[in-house]
This record gives sequence, C-alpha cells and structure tokens, in this order.
Amino acid sequence: MPYSPANTPTIGDGDLLAAVDIGSNSFHMILARCTLGQLHVVDRLRETVRMADGLNAKGSLSTDAHQRAIDCLSRFGERIRNIPLTHVRALATNTVRRLKVPNHFLRPAEVALGHGIEIVSGREEARLIYLGVAHAQPPKSSELRLVIDIGGGSTEFIIGRGFTALERESVQAGCITSTRRFFADGKLSKKRWKEALTEISAEFQQFANVYRALGWQEALGSSGTHKAIGDICIAMKLTKGAITSDALLQLRERLLQAKSLQSIDLPGLSNERRPIIAGGVLVLEAAFQALGLQKIAVSKAAMREGILYDMLGRSGGTDPRDASIASMSQRYGIDDIQAARVEATALQLFEQVAPSWSLDDDDARMLGWAARLHELGLIIAHSQYHVHGAYVLEHSDIAGFSRQEQQVLAALVRAHRRNVSKMLFNALPDRLIASTKRKAALLRLAVLLHRSHETDLPPKLQVHADGDQLSLMLSRSWLQTRPLLRSDLIGEVDDMNGLGIRFRPFEHGA
Repeated sequence: MPYSPANTPTIGDGDLLAAVDIGSNSFHMILARCTLGQLHVVDRLRETVRMADGLNAKGSLSTDAHQRAIDCLSRFGERIRNIPLTHVRALATNTVRRLKVPNHFLRPAEVALGHGIEIVSGREEARLIYLGVAHAQPPKSSELRLVIDIGGGSTEFIIGRGFTALERESVQAGCITSTRRFFADGKLSKKRWKEALTEISAEFQQFANVYRALGWQEALGSSGTHKAIGDICIAMKLTKGAITSDALLQLRERLLQAKSLQSIDLPGLSNERRPIIAGGVLVLEAAFQALGLQKIAVSKAAMREGILYDMLGRSGGTDPRDASIASMSQRYGIDDIQAARVEATALQLFEQVAPSWSLDDDDARMLGWAARLHELGLIIAHSQYHVHGAYVLEHSDIAGFSRQEQQVLAALVRAHRRNVSKMLFNALPDRLIASTKRKAALLRLAVLLHRSHETDLPPKLQVHADGDQLSLMLSRSWLQTRPLLRSDLIGEVDDMNGLGIRFRPFEHGA
C-alpha cells in the first residue's frame, strides 16, 4: 500500500495558530486558538514598517527599511517562539515580490522570525484577503461580493460568492507606491490629482468591464487605508463609517486644500497615516470611478485572517491546492491513469526513505502533486516537455500555492528526466533545497519504472537512503526482461549527480 499523507487534521482542538502578514506598509500578526473547529483571536500585533518606502527602482531595499523589517520580525518572533512550525504561516506580499533577489531579505528575515517566510502572488494574496473578509462577515451563499484591499504597494480586487473567490486581480497601485509615484516632491495640486486619477483609472479599466458585467450585491473595503478613510468620513460627519462617492469627493476636496503632503489636515487622520493618505484616497477614487461604485462598507478583516482559515482548510481536508492540481490536470489534458501510477510508486518509495531523509507529510503532498503534473508540458511539445511543464508551473497563478511552493513544484517537474542542472535549485530558500532534491530523485525513479506504462511494479521493490546515497533493489529476473529500464537505471548513476545524490541500482536473485 503506497504512502499517503495523513488524513487526520494536524491542527487539534485547543491548538494555537499564528499568521504573519508582511505587507508593504504594515506588518501584522494574529494569534488564534482553534476551539471546536472555530478560531478565537487571542492576540494581535501590528507595526508600521513602511517597507515599500525603501524599495528602489533596481529592486533593492534601503538599509533603513531592511532594518525596520528585521527588527519588527524579531519582536514578532519572540511572541511565537513556542508555537510549532506547522502552526505558523508567514506570507510576504508586494514589496518582497518586487525584490530583485528576494532571498537577500528572506534569509535574515526568517532567522529573525524563527519561521519560514513565503512570498505570495498578487492573485493569491487576493484569494486570502477574500477568505478573511468572508469569514469575518459571512455572506449570503447566493450573493456576489466585491472586495477591494488597498495595501501599501498594490491593490487587490476580488468578486466572490460564499467563501470562494471567483475573480481576482492585483494592480501595482497602493497607498505608498501611488504617493511616491505622483507626489514624490510632496506637493499637491488639483491638476496633478486629475492627471494621476486618469492614469490609475486607465489601469483599472483592464478588468473593470468584466467586473461590472458580473456585478455584485455588496462592496467591502479591507485594509488600513479603507479604515482610515472611513474614520475621516465619520470625523467629517459625512457618513457613519461606510465610504460613499459623495463623501469621498468632499474628502478629496478637503485634502487638496493642503498644498503639500505635510500640511494635510483631515479630522480623524492619524499622524502615522498622513504621509501616505493621498495615495490611498487617489486609488480609492479611481476604483469608484472605474467600477461605478456608489458605496463601500469597511471590513476589519484582511489577509491575515484569511491565512488562518486557509491553514484550517489545509489541515481539515479542504486544501485549495488539491482542487488547483486537479484543474490543471484537466486543463492540460494529462493522462490521469499514467499520472496515478507514477504518484503511487513515488509515494511507495517515499514511505521507505522518509525517516532517513527527514521528509514529512508536506513533502509527500508536494511529491504527489508533482507526479500528477509531471507530463503537463506534453501539451506544448514532446521535446523538452519537462522544461515546458516547469515553466508553466512556475509562472502560472495557482490558487492556494505560494511562490516558493510553485518553485518547488516546477523544480520537481523540471528535474524528473534528463540531466539536472546544479543551478536549478538556486532560487529556492536554503531550507527547501535538500528536501526538494531528494523528492526529485524519487520522482525520477517512479517515472522510469513506469516509462513503458506498465501497471505492475517489480516484486519486492526496495529503496534505501543514507545521507546523500540512494540505493534501489530490483529483481534480477524481472529486470532482465526490461533492457530499456535497465539501461535507464544505469544512466541514472551519472544523471543524479546534479541532485547531489549518489545513486546505486542493485539486482537481487528473487
């Protein structure tokens, strides 16, 4: 019976979970206890780091912004020091996505936090934002909802039904980036505002028609920007908390009475938010204009809550990644029968070496998904199909997967045949390289054993791992009737060098 990841939830009643949201403006951390399948918040931490302020055009962080981020993560790390690694998930968003070499930041950041940090794409960020908002304010199952989140570096737009995001977009226009882009010298004017509004509205038009055609029954704004604008609307006695088109217009006129960012004087506006409020109001006005909005309510939830509920889903049998893999398999016309054979064999090998190689259930899931998708590139061309498949997996928006998870998946598919470049794994965080190479070795063997699309496995199939050495034992009589496989296995002795693994095939008399 092949190995399969445990079906029982890894998150139990009474367990403490933590979600860390490494945003472009603020870093957030939320801790919640799982009780009878529900989450109850026990602590929240928030710090204004304004990391996007330190991002330059070359994709590097200033020393000050880098240090602010590390210092904040050190404080967060102290709070979650005693929480198991499997119960913490830390996600980085727009600013870290835009770094030229993310690992230069991630290595010290992970040390400071004491946990791994994943980068999410804009669309995956959007999915998690919607998940958090939907759980905080449960929707009617039949109604469509629009959720907008204006962050420091980007703005996410989502239309969803129930707890499922149907449309997801992420645009490089946030409160910090837009303030820097249009008001870099700190000066404000109606002419500048009009030009900036036209430019951002044009960017939103790329998807606005699709959204308006789909429609929605309720609009919600998530993030600190919406909360700040809502608070100003209350202080100006324009609304009771929601943001309307009329209130936003009056707020903007009041804002532009100031001639500079420093002299903005809006009731209810904090000193912390003042330097970036212009960009936030600008983006929201452009969203109102492009989508024809009249009113948007303010939600207190955001991506951090979505991370927690996603962790529960991964643990409780509703992992969105499973649905994404199934969808890709169908979309690319993969031979499901062959994929299932390879997956079953790969997991059978995995079970035998997992203790020696310190591989866990998460590794098993990733290996299984890679086996299901290893022939994805065949729809493009047979020649170099492993390269084509890896490219698709690395560069697609795959719901539920972080950027690093997609990189691991792509590396496994790229490495499942032919020579393996030692440079293939350089983009991965150091903590994932060894386990990914070991999973790649198991996938290579499983693919070879089923190259002829045989249903039956060799009798007494055994594999043994010891450090960087991997030994495969096969029946001599069975192997003698398969000269192609025998030749392939001999070739693997050299081919696995790229994985840093010394492979040895052995034949026994049975």
